[in-house]
Amino acid sequence: MNVVESLQVALRGLQSNKMRSALTMLGIIIGVGVVIVVVAIGQGATKSVTDSVNSLGTNLLTVLPGTARIRLTAATAQSPGANGSASHLTLEDAKLIASAFPKSVDSIAPQVRSNVQIRLGGSDSTTNLTGTTIDYPLVNNYEVSQGRFFTAAETEGSQKVCVVGTTVAQKLTGVADTDLTGQTIAINRQQFTVVGMLAPKGAGAFGQDQDDLILVPITTAMRRVLNQQFINSMSVRCTSQEMMPLAQEELTNFLRSRHHLQPPFPDNDDFSIRSQTELMQRQKSVTDTMTSLLSAVAVISLLVGGIGIMNIMLVSVTERTREIGVRKAIGATPRDILLQFLIESAIISLLGGLIGVVLGGGSAIVMARIGGWHTIVSTASVFIALGVSAAVGLFFGIYPASRAAALHPIQALRQD
Repeated sequence: MNVVESLQVALRGLQSNKMRSALTMLGIIIGVGVVIVVVAIGQGATKSVTDSVNSLGTNLLTVLPGTARIRLTAATAQSPGANGSASHLTLEDAKLIASAFPKSVDSIAPQVRSNVQIRLGGSDSTTNLTGTTIDYPLVNNYEVSQGRFFTAAETEGSQKVCVVGTTVAQKLTGVADTDLTGQTIAINRQQFTVVGMLAPKGAGAFGQDQDDLILVPITTAMRRVLNQQFINSMSVRCTSQEMMPLAQEELTNFLRSRHHLQPPFPDNDDFSIRSQTELMQRQKSVTDTMTSLLSAVAVISLLVGGIGIMNIMLVSVTERTREIGVRKAIGATPRDILLQFLIESAIISLLGGLIGVVLGGGSAIVMARIGGWHTIVSTASVFIALGVSAAVGLFFGIYPASRAAALHPIQALRQD
């Protein structure tokens, strides 16, 4: 008996017990479906993080006051320097860094931030106000879509001018595309002239809305709005990604010397420096870990499905012992019987795998369209899932098939 004849016999055997065959597939369907969904979510999350980091620039360093400490809650927070020094960064720090390291530092954007009340006509809302310098768009990859960015002269003169994001326009007018250039809006009851609109950027690396902000000159923010003497952070754009380690070392040594810090380091540092690449690697590590854990659950489901196939195939061999005896009596070899049952188990697992791929891929698409999840169904994950399901079917089908092939024809014919 050739393979085609064995396939026909196997299909007839499966058709004679449709309900049992369908129930046997359930484990494989669930396992493969979960694999497809989990991998789609993992790949979507990885791409989302990569895009968010790339939107800021891969050669970006962020300098923050205080020392980064990993707390038991796994949250990262800023704490004062361990030697009791004040955890402050000043505008003068930023100016000196910008001029001291031309080889490694391209530009720098010091920032102060706070939530503020805004008002236009009868509409009011809250948003994030960021005071910064003219280098902010270059350092953070922002573009001005309408109007212009504020100038160095307006920064020096602490002028009440601002550039707003599209979400702010949405909050004040109800339409994100509204051009507010030339209009006057109230920020904490002070009148500011809108000189430009920012091009939309979407969500950031932590899911925050990067378009929900108003940019004003840093001197205006510090003196007229927030009344503070120190900056909240500095964004440092390096000349290239390869120069980031050198820039980080130079900034570290500079700030330790300027703030008169004493060893041991980094325990006594009153600042911390983070890179976008480091942030991306950390988030990718978390995403990969979650994907691996969920994939392990899916693999266990596949194994359970394979055990189910073996169990049903053993029952099938027992029920069809007389049929096996008849086939052997009329000339079927042990190889023919082995091939028949192996094909049956392979068909069950492959068909279950195909249904699982369709359901998993459909679920991923529905999650993306309705739930707003970032999912990517890759061709590689589909073929891997199908290959694993076929391998599971063959592996768990070997024992029942061998048991059927080993039956003696006379003993088999004596079975009721």
